[in-house]
Amino acid sequence: MSAGYVEAGRKLIDALIGQDQAEARLLRHRFLAEYAEQVYAELTDNGREFLRVDELTAQAAELLPGLVPAKDELEQEYSLPQAEKKGLEADHGIFFGSLLRLAGPGAHLTEAMRRPTTRALSLLPGFRSTGQVDLGIVQVHRNGDVGEVTVANTSALNAEDDRLVAALEVAVDLVLLDDSVQVGVMRGGVMSHPRYAGRRVFSAGINLTALYQGEITFNGFFMARELGYINKIYRGLSTSGQSWAPTPIEKPWVAAVDSFAIGGGAQIALVFDRVIAEEGAYFTLPALREGIIPGLANLRLPRVAGGRIARQCIFADRRIDASSPDGQWFCDDVVRAENMDAAVVSAAERLADPAVPANRRVLHQHEEPAAVFRAYLADYAVEQSRRLVSPDLITTLERTWISRRAAKPA
Repeated sequence: MSAGYVEAGRKLIDALIGQDQAEARLLRHRFLAEYAEQVYAELTDNGREFLRVDELTAQAAELLPGLVPAKDELEQEYSLPQAEKKGLEADHGIFFGSLLRLAGPGAHLTEAMRRPTTRALSLLPGFRSTGQVDLGIVQVHRNGDVGEVTVANTSALNAEDDRLVAALEVAVDLVLLDDSVQVGVMRGGVMSHPRYAGRRVFSAGINLTALYQGEITFNGFFMARELGYINKIYRGLSTSGQSWAPTPIEKPWVAAVDSFAIGGGAQIALVFDRVIAEEGAYFTLPALREGIIPGLANLRLPRVAGGRIARQCIFADRRIDASSPDGQWFCDDVVRAENMDAAVVSAAERLADPAVPANRRVLHQHEEPAAVFRAYLADYAVEQSRRLVSPDLITTLERTWISRRAAKPA
């Protein structure tokens, strides 16, 4: 650590004492604008350590107390419902926004998040042996050369929270790591929710009940989701440093959309190589109505569908029916419910060609360059962290909570 950096860090710590929240954040922002690269080098031992987002912020809190929330502060914050939080995670937004704007730290961080999870590596021998792993709310099954990921958060219509995001990343890792798997498939399981009991559902988006109760975290959900399992589906697992021309471990993916893909479900449909939708299925992006940013849909949907339709979906919560002409922007094929299994198998067979990974890799490099991805995420980190404690979001969560409670039978 350079002498100038050490002195600046000490001055920051001293300057934060007694400051109100807004002024303290301005000081953090100014400090990181000048020293983020040195901070990251110190935290990662000059790039020799690959730390995930939660590990990075935990070590940053110890290196420079006050730069990001300390462990005990976060534990207190996580115990509160969303309406009572102090908004401490906005400092994580400033931190990651500063790092992702820099070419070196940004690229290193995204590479770190594309490495296999420790849990996946521990489960891999068993998966290779038996061809199945039960993660509770996600099941992984190898069927020939296809790795099937079944999302089974059945009582919540596959709504995502921290726990499901973590399980999905492990599942995606296993599919990518198993050499006998050539194609990944993601599909929702059969629901136990009263409204859809006995039916498959792809995704209901973010779990608003968990968000209302303060159980959705910035690192564990918003950052880990985009940098973790979704980016791994799109770009594969990182093999950086293992050869002169590192080739990521990547495979083509099929999404099978039954019933609906709401919010996060519609977002992830944009990264799959082929999307098969059931007749009657639909896609929506209600994040603005909910008060948040719809992941990377603001980056990807305009590229896929054009600016006008993207604005209608994002700003006006437009519903896109899979069977309608505009359904093509979210899905490739629409089939009757009884034909879904066969259509998914056919799509997987077509993508099992050995030349597909190389073609998709080149396509993705130019369709969404890594620098563009990081620049978007830098802005997203800042804006989403502020949205999480915005008054309108809190009002929306309260209204939704009251409505859902009133709708429950006595």
